[in-house]
Amino acid sequence: MTATFVHADLHPALDVRLLRDIIHPERELWSPRELRDLTSFVASELTTPLLGILDFDPAQRWWARLGLTEGVELWLLSWLPGQHTEPHDHGGASGSFTVLTGELEENYRYPAGPVREARRSTGASIGFGSGRAHEVRNAGSVGAASVHAYSPPLIPTREYASLADIPTEIPPLPALRLPLERLRELADLEGP
Repeated sequence: MTATFVHADLHPALDVRLLRDIIHPERELWSPRELRDLTSFVASELTTPLLGILDFDPAQRWWARLGLTEGVELWLLSWLPGQHTEPHDHGGASGSFTVLTGELEENYRYPAGPVREARRSTGASIGFGSGRAHEVRNAGSVGAASVHAYSPPLIPTREYASLADIPTEIPPLPALRLPLERLRELADLEGP
């Protein structure tokens, strides 16, 4: 359930002036740097309400939508030890994530480049453009949580058998430049 104001939906626990001021519902597209600044800000300045929302599910990664505008989607994800994503791209959307708690391992690759590995500890943030594939895993022994943002919102991801299988170019999928009401319906059917 989310609260609605003007052209944005916010999770009820985060429907605060601070987030309303930075989510910029009038912004159609966010750059990787703007997304990184958003996830970093939300993780650092709204830690207490985020921890109040946070849940862990042993059956699958857990997530909650924190915000949605016509230009950006914002999510909170939890990761128990061993939980991970499959190798995937974001269909042409730019993205970001900031580690709220714990540590995550990210393997990533740009087309025609080598597979790289990074460990991201609490407070670490990364913003990335559309031409990047990755997989994220909690390789630690305690639960982790992260804040994610994508722009444009609700672009489907493409999964790969491995990061070695990504094509030499990651073509963008069609962006759903839809009104917030329709994005809301679609967001309720999907996760991050």
